[in-house]
This record gives sequence, C-alpha cells and structure tokens, in this order.
Amino acid sequence: MEQTYYLIIMGALIIEYVLSTLSSVLNMNSITEEVPDGFQDYYDQEKYAKSQSYLKDKTRFGLISGSFSLLITLAVIHTGVFGLLDEFVRSSSTHSITSGLIFFGILFIVNDIINLPFSIYGTFVIEEKYGFNKTTVQTFISDKLKGYGLTIVLGSLVIVPVLYFFDRYGDNGWWIAWSLITAFMIAIQPLFVHVIAPMFNKFTPLEEGELRTAIEEFAGKVNFPIGRIDVMDGSRRSAHSNAYFSGFGKSRRIALFDTLLDKHTTEEIVSVVAHEVGHYKKKHVITGTVLGILETGLMLYIFNYFMSDQALFDVFGVKEVSVYCGLVLFGMLYSPVSLITSILTTAMSRKNEFEADAYALETTNKEEPLISMLKGLAASNLSHLTPHPLMVFLSYSHPPVLERISAVRSS
Repeated sequence: MEQTYYLIIMGALIIEYVLSTLSSVLNMNSITEEVPDGFQDYYDQEKYAKSQSYLKDKTRFGLISGSFSLLITLAVIHTGVFGLLDEFVRSSSTHSITSGLIFFGILFIVNDIINLPFSIYGTFVIEEKYGFNKTTVQTFISDKLKGYGLTIVLGSLVIVPVLYFFDRYGDNGWWIAWSLITAFMIAIQPLFVHVIAPMFNKFTPLEEGELRTAIEEFAGKVNFPIGRIDVMDGSRRSAHSNAYFSGFGKSRRIALFDTLLDKHTTEEIVSVVAHEVGHYKKKHVITGTVLGILETGLMLYIFNYFMSDQALFDVFGVKEVSVYCGLVLFGMLYSPVSLITSILTTAMSRKNEFEADAYALETTNKEEPLISMLKGLAASNLSHLTPHPLMVFLSYSHPPVLERISAVRSS
C-alpha cells in the first residue's frame, strides 16, 4: 500500500506541475500583435506591448517559483524531513494538541521563509516595474506581522478542535470537527468585514454626492438592503482597481477601491455595484460557502479512513501515526481530488460572473457603461486580453474580458 500512496502523490505532483507549466507557456504564447477590436481607445500600441511584457514577466517568474516549489516538495518527500520534524515535535511535548500546534507552526514559518524572496520580488520588482506597486517596506513588514498574528489566532481556532475531536472521539471525530469548522466558516464572514479587513485597509463610507445617490437609487430600485458602501484605500498597496462584495445580513459590504473611483464615471461604477449586487441576488456567496462546507466535510470524512494507516506515514519517513501529521500527509494524497474540485470551482465562478454581468445589464438597462467598465478595468490592470483556453479552464475565476463583453452584447 505504501507504494500505491507514493505513486498517487508523485503522479499528482507531476501532473499538476505539467498542467501548470503547459498552460502558462501556451498562455504566454497566445498574445496577439494587434490590439483586439473595440479596445483601441483603451490600449494604444505601446500600452498593449506593455501588457504583454507584464504577462511574460509574471509567467516566467511563476514558472521559476513553481519549479522551485516542486523541487522542495520532492526533497521533503525523499529525505524524510517530516519524520525528522515529527521526532523533534514529540521530544518537545508529550501532549498531542501541543505537539500539533508546534508541528504546524514550524511548517508555516519554514514555508513562509522559503516563499518570502518570491513575495518580495513579485511586489518590489515586477509590480514596481509596471507601476502597480505602492507598498512600502514598512507596510510589507506590517502586513506580514499582522498575517502571522491572524494565522496564530484563527489557525488555532481551527486546528485545536480538529486535533482534539479526532483524538478524543476516533471515528466520530470527523463530523464533530466538521460541525465546528462549519460554524467557523459562517462566522468568518462578519469577522472579515468588521475585524480582519480593517486590519489591513482603511474603509470609509462613500461620501454624499452624485455617486452615492446613484448607488442608493439603484439599490432601492432592485430592493437591495444596503449594509455598507465603503471606499477602500487600495492605492496604499497597489494601483490595480477592483471592487468586491462580502458578508451576510447586516454585515454586507460593497467595497470600492479608491483607484476605481479615480478612473471611472458614475454610470460605470453603478454598473460595478450592480454586478456585485447580482452576486448577492443570485446567492453566489451563500452557494460558495455551502460548497466549501461540503468539500471540507468530504475531506474530513475521507481523512478519517487514512489517519491511522501507517503505510501513508511510511511514504514520508514518519515512524508514528498522529492526527496532526496525518492531516498534512493526507493533504498531499488528496491533491488529485483537490485539482478536480479546483477546476470545478473556477468553472462555477466563471458562470457566476456571467450571471452577475447579466443581472447588472438587466437592472441598469445600460449596456455601454458596463462594457466600458470591463474594458477600463482590463486596461488599468494590464490584463491579458487573449488568454489560452487551457489556462482559462484550469485557473481563471473570471471569464476573459472579451467573452464577458460578447455575452453582454448578445444578451
């Protein structure tokens, strides 16, 4: 059985790497020399060439970081690093929960240190080169420290119950742990709006004026109970533009990046708000949360059958069975399923984006502001206008902008 586990894990790693590399190369080579029809007012030849250069730099960097990640993973598997770490953890504590927290803590720190140079290069070299980076060194460090704090607090809130209930209740532990994680996944929505997001960005209510009046009139027209309409200081870190919807009930928030307000008209921004309201009306947030809960339950249920199988631990050179180590090792064994669910999730996300666009068009009855907004966002973010279908299939959560515009025009 050990050999079977090994082949599954290695096969999944290699297939995922090959698919990622192939799609990236095909995507990089799918650029066109001429600006696509309808975008001439948004991209001149120089800006279009710049967007292609941006794509190439990001793709090459991604290929390097992906190859490095694969080599590290292979080294970890074949040198028994997990076994050595488990021995160290067991020598440091005899309590399973404490051992688990130490185990996950060390993995998190080591992983973050390994990825830190890539994060720095991506932010301060690539994004800086193309005029997107607004992050200072102080903000970067501050974000890191806050991220560590959140990981410690929120990670412990999830990990401790999982370890406890699997240890305490055996075969029944999975559904008890799943129940608590479900509660956490629901509670994290208002927590994100009121606590987590404000830790990293400043949110101020959209001021009175033409734009707020237009948004409120639209909300009244479609019977959308406004929670909060906030402007987020996205320009503090990046020149990229965006907007998002989050939360349930009274915690609903529509957040507009300040960079969005600087570049678009009132009608265009109302079309963005209409799109985000469309996600609410179509219950996309709730559906996504439910699917996430179901997938978590499936993972825990399957893990329940593997957590005591010494053969899985032997693949990684781990001598003793434990829940905390089993969670990490099972995660790698589960990766073929994760790849499939990821593809399905992104496909559903693209479908949701089409539906939200259709809702925005239906409720505003204005095609051009929606289309000009889509074009403007693509141009300001130097988006790749002609991505390869394989890349879209594997990883695009949003449809290519040309497809979105075509769908709007044909509605």
